Amino acid sequence: MHNSIVLVKQVPDTSNISGKVMKDDGTVNRSKLSAIFNFEDKVALEFALQIKDECGGKVTAVTMGPPRASDILRECLYMGADEAFLITDRKFAGADTLATSYVLAEAIKKIGSYSFIFAGRQAIDGDTAQVGPQTAEKLNIPQITYAEEIIGVSDDRVKVKKKIDGGFEILESRLPVMITVLKDAAQPRPFSAKRVMAYKGAKSLLELEKMAEGNSLLYVDKLVYEYKNRSLFIPTLTAEDLQIDFARCGVKGSPTKVYAIESVVLSGNDPERIENSRQGMNSLIDKLLEDRILG
Repeated sequence: MHNSIVLVKQVPDTSNISGKVMKDDGTVNRSKLSAIFNFEDKVALEFALQIKDECGGKVTAVTMGPPRASDILRECLYMGADEAFLITDRKFAGADTLATSYVLAEAIKKIGSYSFIFAGRQAIDGDTAQVGPQTAEKLNIPQITYAEEIIGVSDDRVKVKKKIDGGFEILESRLPVMITVLKDAAQPRPFSAKRVMAYKGAKSLLELEKMAEGNSLLYVDKLVYEYKNRSLFIPTLTAEDLQIDFARCGVKGSPTKVYAIESVVLSGNDPERIENSRQGMNSLIDKLLEDRILG
């Protein structure tokens, strides 16, 4: 049996950028963008579920984000994850990859034993491909990035097909291992109707607190007890729960900042016909040199 932890992320829908999407402090104003499940992370979840189907074990989905990130954790449960954890705290806001990987690594240490950590190659809101590798470094475990296929799994090792420029490599690693996957590596399975019915009412602690705020007859402690008994409670981990160094979290722990984001539309001038002759080719080369495309 092999337990897997899958790092998933709710990201802004960058295909529909409108309004002021950057705050003055250089962080993304996520309230101005609709949120979606980062697709490569969904593929990573599929990899973990395939390992579970073949070898047994448990799949745990983990996300770091605002309270509404519980939405994608429910989607993970619909697909087949056994449990899910929400990592959220105002102290984590504005984190870059360094601060994010620190918090994720500390959360993974708290969650428990695992053979695999899966993650998408990168998130569409950052495109850095750094969080997975940085998390592996902080956990002091090997990593395989750009995975296309899990070829074989034994008790203590895994063999993976990795994409490289112009081809692929076959790599073998001891367990535990971090594996980041490509978006075309697998087709995520659809939601199970049975699991949707079972887990659509799953709630995080923050969601239960919000329910209690609107009803004087509800008490948070009682709600948590009831939801745990029904296996519908999504545990929440905060900075206090993880007992981490606040100086390494959020904006304070983030040496990099994004100062602008914009849509870039590439356009061309009117087409120009190049004659199929020596003179035409020389003219084309001259223009490419003039535009500094060549030379």
